[in-house]
Amino acid sequence: MFQSDIVGVAAVYIYVTVLIVFTEKVFSKKYPVQSRKFLHIMTGNIAFILPLFETREIMAFLAAGPFILFTFLMSPYSPIKSMRGKTSEAGHGLGLVYYAITWTVLAYVFFDHREIIAMGILAMSYGDGLASLIGIKYGKRKYTVFKDMKSYIGSIAMFLCTFLLLVIAVVFYTEPLTIRAVAYLLCMAGVATVVEGITPLGLDNLSVPFVVAVMYWFFLVG
Repeated sequence: MFQSDIVGVAAVYIYVTVLIVFTEKVFSKKYPVQSRKFLHIMTGNIAFILPLFETREIMAFLAAGPFILFTFLMSPYSPIKSMRGKTSEAGHGLGLVYYAITWTVLAYVFFDHREIIAMGILAMSYGDGLASLIGIKYGKRKYTVFKDMKSYIGSIAMFLCTFLLLVIAVVFYTEPLTIRAVAYLLCMAGVATVVEGITPLGLDNLSVPFVVAVMYWFFLVG
């Protein structure tokens, strides 16, 4: 393991631990739904820690992979009742587990293109998370897909936030932000919004980032 990998793993673990402690011990007492969304959104900042890693296996299986088990043990389905977290219980029970699975898979498959990993993470965290918060607060007009109720204003927020975060990822990873790239990013944000809107049962934590990652690969890399 390279020294940079050690720093990366430490940064991820410390950052996520602080977020979980804050949301579970402080935020969730008064605002359980908002605390889940806060954790969901802020975990996305892991996208900016990725450059620290030098080894594919370390990022995927040591930094990301263990959170699959950990978030499952925090979920309502955990066999260890004392580990069940209020934050996970406030939303889709396995939402954070899907989150961890997504990051693990993206980290391994697209390790040589960190911008793709970042795009998937940011679309899933900030895009989906902010869309939900805005939809809950301002979404008066609703629509239902597979018994999941969502709002039109939430979907608009999903599109705008996802596009903005995709642009930030491209700039952060110093990829060319050409007119062609911007057009593709708009298309990706649009497709991600549709996918989020029709994906039921919290599975958008899987569908949205994978769709974004694959589209960017085919459009601008492959």
